[in-house]
Amino acid sequence: MRILCSFLLILFYSVTSFGQNVLTLDEAINIALKRNTSLQKSINSMQSSESNYKASLGGLMPNISADGSWSWSNATQQGSSVSLGGYVFNTSSSTTITRNYSAGVNASWTLFDGLSNYANISQSKNALESAKMQLENLKQNIVFQTITYYYAIVNNQQLLKVKEDNVTWNKKNLETIIERNKLGAVTLADVYAQQVQEGNAELDLIQTNNNLETAKSNLLYYLGEDVLAKYTFSDSLTNKEQDILNSDLTAKFGDLNELAQKALSNRSDYKSAALDYEAAQNGVSSAKGRYLPTLTNTDSYSLYANSLSDLSKSRTLSIGLTLSVPIFSGFSTDNNVQIAEVNAMNKKVDMDDLKRTVKQNLQTTYLNVLAAQKSLEVNKRNVMAAEENLRITQEKYSLGSGTLLDVLIANSNYTTARTNFINSEFQYIILNGQMKFYLGELDYKSFE
Repeated sequence: MRILCSFLLILFYSVTSFGQNVLTLDEAINIALKRNTSLQKSINSMQSSESNYKASLGGLMPNISADGSWSWSNATQQGSSVSLGGYVFNTSSSTTITRNYSAGVNASWTLFDGLSNYANISQSKNALESAKMQLENLKQNIVFQTITYYYAIVNNQQLLKVKEDNVTWNKKNLETIIERNKLGAVTLADVYAQQVQEGNAELDLIQTNNNLETAKSNLLYYLGEDVLAKYTFSDSLTNKEQDILNSDLTAKFGDLNELAQKALSNRSDYKSAALDYEAAQNGVSSAKGRYLPTLTNTDSYSLYANSLSDLSKSRTLSIGLTLSVPIFSGFSTDNNVQIAEVNAMNKKVDMDDLKRTVKQNLQTTYLNVLAAQKSLEVNKRNVMAAEENLRITQEKYSLGSGTLLDVLIANSNYTTARTNFINSEFQYIILNGQMKFYLGELDYKSFE
């Protein structure tokens, strides 16, 4: 039965891996940057911000319109009878046809509106720059999330190898114990105990394989791909990833206070929050501009005539200035100013909250890097120690001076040590990317 299960597992791995496409980390990031729906929405919103900025610039320019008209009328007057000196005269009916032509150009130009138009330009420009910063932050977040999902797959693939080795070891150990039992060297209880251990190893292998398939599904879903599509992924570390494991990240990133200052200078989301606050302050200036008078220039030039050929002979040019002084607006201006000031205060709070969040994230990640670096060193030593302990315990058991329980515990410790070491490696690699993300240094342009 176990041989059949093992054969089916091997057949399953062979069939599912045949004809699959290889998906590298760089390709996965490239796909994510092209298909992420949140990114597409952000790009669409950017067009609105650009349009708003263009419209605010138009506030400094005059509004110009041209018009033209033509009218035609046909008036018919009925004939009448007129009596003069006893004689009656009949007048015939008459028809009068008239045509009117006119054309004109009108312009309206706000010369002064309390500097609200300049404040609107600054506000829309800051909003546009903020949108660009948000887009950049989103791209960095997509890169980091893709890295996390991808390494979850590679991590589970390496864990799968450990579980496969564990199954192989337990099978060989069972065969050895069965033969020794036939010779009377060990009891039947050892055979049963090893059979249970082999079954547990196979179950552990199946669970690890399920975790691997789930990790693949999570990545493909995030990329907008079919979760049932078959891809193969790298099951080994690249030279770049090996360099990360061999490096001292704490020395690489430096002092925590310096990291915080660097993050506040580089983080696009913090820059966006600062621009949002500045835009809100521009909104306050724009609202207060309604307290001041408004000076408007109006110009018009018109032509009119009864025939098209005479259109240029009759013309009118008018130029005017209108000064509007606000006296009472039903508290609407006060209300708009109050709303703008509250919005600015809230944006300031958001910026300060983000500043604290940036520092907290950096501190937490920095501490995790310290722990991961130490864990990597310890787990590496544990693997070597557990491997040697398993070898010695097996030799003792073969010589009859040890118990099967000692061997099983030693093998379990060895499998656990290998599992912990692999997990610590990928944790260290991911923390490197996470630190770069929190510092605002995670590259995304090379993948676009």
